[in-house]
Amino acid sequence: MKMKKMKKNNIEMSSYLKQLNVINTKRVCLFVLMMTTITSFSQDKKWSLQACVNHALEHNITVKQGDNTLLLNEQDVIAAKGQFLPSFNGGLGTGARIGSGFDPVTNQRVTNQTTYSFNYNLSVNQNIFNGFRTLNLYKQSKLTRETNALELNRIKDDISLNVVNAYLNVLFNKETLETATAQYKFSQKQLEQVKALVDAGAQPKANIYDAEATLSRDAQQVTLAENNFNLALLTLSQLLQVPYNGFAIEFIDIESPSEALLYKNVSPVLDYAFQNRNEIKVAEKNIENAKLGTEISKAGYYPSVSLGYGFGSVWSESKNDFIKQAFFRELDLFKGHNINLNVNIPIFSRFQNKTAVAKSKIQEENSKLNLNQAKLNLESNIQRAFTDAQAAFRAFDAAKKSLASQELAFGNSKERYDIGAMTAFDLEQARVQLINAKSSLINAKYDFVFKTKVLDFYMGKSLTD
Repeated sequence: MKMKKMKKNNIEMSSYLKQLNVINTKRVCLFVLMMTTITSFSQDKKWSLQACVNHALEHNITVKQGDNTLLLNEQDVIAAKGQFLPSFNGGLGTGARIGSGFDPVTNQRVTNQTTYSFNYNLSVNQNIFNGFRTLNLYKQSKLTRETNALELNRIKDDISLNVVNAYLNVLFNKETLETATAQYKFSQKQLEQVKALVDAGAQPKANIYDAEATLSRDAQQVTLAENNFNLALLTLSQLLQVPYNGFAIEFIDIESPSEALLYKNVSPVLDYAFQNRNEIKVAEKNIENAKLGTEISKAGYYPSVSLGYGFGSVWSESKNDFIKQAFFRELDLFKGHNINLNVNIPIFSRFQNKTAVAKSKIQEENSKLNLNQAKLNLESNIQRAFTDAQAAFRAFDAAKKSLASQELAFGNSKERYDIGAMTAFDLEQARVQLINAKSSLINAKYDFVFKTKVLDFYMGKSLTD
């Protein structure tokens, strides 16, 4: 009775595994069909790595904001340059006065008198000396524009590196998906072989259940790899700000990277980075800007000299005027010139000048400290990237050797299984080790490639080669 019940359970388990196998097979077939449809749909537009980087730099919101900042800085430069020029103003005025006044003939008070007036004036004012404040403000505006341009370049570098990382992540997940699909196809063939051996009486029927369970696990791995691949594509499309539907990239066949990609010495990378990296240049420009700020603050100690010139006239008329002139005649009679030279000498500014200079000098010291901190951060990042690249290459080299060993071991296990000298469980263990070795190699390969790209990034090399 117990044997019949066990046999019945085995039949039910076999039926369940067959159903699961059919479902997973349909899912894999559906995925293959979907990938084929997407590929055929997006054949006209496959994004290369260079196209991805160019598009990101062209459409990124932060980059656009940086471009607008440079346009604002350009206007600031024009405004600062305009401070060297004289200001020119003109004015016209007219009015009426109603009320009491004096008769110019009798010199008596007159009530309810209405007087009309009109005047015009032209004036020119020129700053002659203000402690070099105008000159230093002009220099500071140009320096601010240069600093923001360097900062924008730094942002573009970071965006390019992020795009390369996302692109490599898509390639990594594609290769992982291909490996999972290959394992699934292998398990299908293995199941067919086991069924043939069982039919021939060379193996027990229980081996079919093991093979079907293995096929189901491989189908799950294909589904997981498919999901990771789609997520990687989605991440890249969002980074580029393009629709995900129909988005496809040009797949680069990254062959086994060689040790030639590895940097043997970190010193050249550090030397180049300290001389050329934008974050260092920005920190240096900030020091210059702080020094100009100190000079601008010192301008408060100097006297300021300005020159002004004015020309104008006035006309007025009421019914009690003793002498009345024609409108233009009176304007001509009362026209005049006005020239003035103003010298303003600071004597006591309630410590405003003193504190402004002191604060500017403190800002200078902070800018120098920021430069030192930027160099320390850059050196730390490069040293870490160099160490990571060295470790990534060693891991990649070890993964290659491990995969070669696991391939030999699995081949040997397969031969032993075929002749009945190894159980299906032991064969599955050998296959799992082979799969893990392949996954480790893929991980190590892309990790090494990206780590070398980070060093290329600090060396100013192209990230899209």
